[in-house]
Amino acid sequence: MPRLRSIFSLLLVALTIFCVSCGGPKASIPTTYSPEKVEQLQILAEPIEEARENMSVLKEYIADQNWIDTRTYIHGPLGGLRQQMSNLTRSLLPKDQKAAKNLSQQLFSDFERLDSAAKARNNADAQRQYRDALNHLDAFLDLLPEAS
Repeated sequence: MPRLRSIFSLLLVALTIFCVSCGGPKASIPTTYSPEKVEQLQILAEPIEEARENMSVLKEYIADQNWIDTRTYIHGPLGGLRQQMSNLTRSLLPKDQKAAKNLSQQLFSDFERLDSAAKARNNADAQRQYRDALNHLDAFLDLLPEAS
C-alpha cells in the first residue's frame, strides 16, 4: 500500500506540473505595425508598386488596340503579381488581411475579364476592366501602412 501511495503522489505531481505549464498566458495578436514590420512590408510592396507604375504600358496597348501585346503583358510582366500580393497579404495584420485578399481577388478577376475582352477584341470592355483593375490595385496599395 505505501508503494502504491508514492506512485499515486508522483502521478499527481506530474499532472500538476503539466497543467500549470500548459496554462500560461496567451500570445496577443498585435494591433499596430511596428517600424520593423512597416519596413518589411515596404520591401514586399516594391514589386507591386513597380507593377502599378508600369500599368501605363497596358493602357497604351489597349488604346492602340494591340490585343496580342495586351494579353502578353497580362500574362508576362503582371503574371507574378498574384504571388507577390499573396505574400504581402499574409504579412499584414489580421484586420487588414481580409480586405487585402478581397481586393487582390477582385484585381485578378479584372485581369481575367480584361484578357477575355482582349481576346474578343472588345475595346470598350477592355478599357472598363483596365480602369477597374487600376482602382483595385490602388485600393490594395492604400491598405499598406506608411513609414513614420
